[in-house]
Amino acid sequence: MELRLLVTFEKVATVLSFTRAAAELAYAQSSVTSQIRALESALGTELFERLGSRIRLTESGERLLPYARQIIELTEEARTAVTAGGEPAGTIAVGTMESLTSYRLPPLLELFHHRYPGVRLALRPTLGDATRQALRQGTYDLGLLMERETEHEGLESEVLTREPLVLVASPRHPLAGRSGLTPADLAATGLVGTEPGCAYRDLFEAELAPHGPVFTEYGTIEASKRGVAAGLGIALLPRIAVAGELASGALVALDWEPPFSLFTQIAWRRGKRLPAHVRLFVEQTRRLVREELPEPPPGSP
Repeated sequence: MELRLLVTFEKVATVLSFTRAAAELAYAQSSVTSQIRALESALGTELFERLGSRIRLTESGERLLPYARQIIELTEEARTAVTAGGEPAGTIAVGTMESLTSYRLPPLLELFHHRYPGVRLALRPTLGDATRQALRQGTYDLGLLMERETEHEGLESEVLTREPLVLVASPRHPLAGRSGLTPADLAATGLVGTEPGCAYRDLFEAELAPHGPVFTEYGTIEASKRGVAAGLGIALLPRIAVAGELASGALVALDWEPPFSLFTQIAWRRGKRLPAHVRLFVEQTRRLVREELPEPPPGSP
């Protein structure tokens, strides 16, 4: 079996489309079709069922897929080891979100820039669902998620930390300094939100839903913070993203605890053999994120 045939098979099996696989591999569709036929001929079995305009893997295709992925990943690891002279090297496509890229990853990016120059990090800004799908399809090597759930279909994941959330407002906001705030109190005031699909935005909106909340979407965390500081509303954001503003007094924390928790996680496709430079990224991410965790207050469990 030729490696290029296995690469083409793995791509078609992942996206379940000859047309899309051809586009992603920069091949003509006829070339993809002929390579799949050549592989089927070499193995003496059909790998895909053609169902009109759709395809799906046969039982033989399902059995071949994990082997194809292992062969491809081992080949890439061997190539990297030989050409890099023992130094970590290779590209890592990482799906991540704004709050993690801007507030948790800078120390990690600095470390890799200075200590591991052979490793190229390609950060892809996507939200949870899109990141998970890209991991399953092999478009991303790793994903950084901030989600309530810690188990994801088809993925291996590791919780790095619980991500504290805080409801913030301008010090001049009418709710600043009030105690015992209720969801009805919050829904009755201006609400600033990041884009839909962001886990904490969606959970916050669902919590207030019975009270008819109206969100003004500012899209990004930075824009949301500016809107809140200007007195245009309140926002639920990761504490790490507003730590500076809380310390300076530009924003204040309101007396409301969200009834849900989010966990920052690192994830990859289940069964994927991680090359050495990808394993290094996982290890360093785990170490740096956990080093950033605050010390628990005295007397806490």
